Amino acid sequence: MSRSDKFEDQYEGTFSEPTFEEIKKLSVGNPKFLDFYKSHREKVVVSSWHINEYESFAMWQIFTQNSEGLAIQSTIGRLQKALLVEKEFNQFIGEVNYIDYKKEYIPFDNMFFPFLFKRKSFQYERELRIISNLHDIDIKINDGLKINVDISQLIEKIYIHPKSENWFKKLVVELVSKLDFDFEIEKSDLESEILI
Repeated sequence: MSRSDKFEDQYEGTFSEPTFEEIKKLSVGNPKFLDFYKSHREKVVVSSWHINEYESFAMWQIFTQNSEGLAIQSTIGRLQKALLVEKEFNQFIGEVNYIDYKKEYIPFDNMFFPFLFKRKSFQYERELRIISNLHDIDIKINDGLKINVDISQLIEKIYIHPKSENWFKKLVVELVSKLDFDFEIEKSDLESEILI
């Protein structure tokens, strides 16, 4: 899970302008109120997932550096069951809402709400998030936090990058077999033969 203030989007875990104006009013005479929200981002970790019935060409383009990438297919039910209980913190799952940060309000009566809203320009991500608040735990988080998951429960299918070569698919199949998993493995068909 990645530390929320380390994401490329500088607005991660922040508020929209209408919400910020309200928070500023509430923090008059209590500057620690606003400081808490600023430091809170360092103690929230997030795992991001893309919700879609089909593969996304944009996701392959943005999140893989070369043709040797993989995509994991799961379901929300499988994701919930795959998360192994952590003794020190809870994990919450929520869908991200995309809003106009200049006009729309983000509620702040729940500490996770700022992490479940993003600017409309990120709507193509159709994001689902696993979020944990580590504020009450004495733990150093550099870029993120490793959590325990049941891999066989999590993964329904593995897609191999549409531009990958056959040796890469063979390597993935061998590795999955060697680790004694039986996931369905399929090469993405986004680059399949054109039929004319």
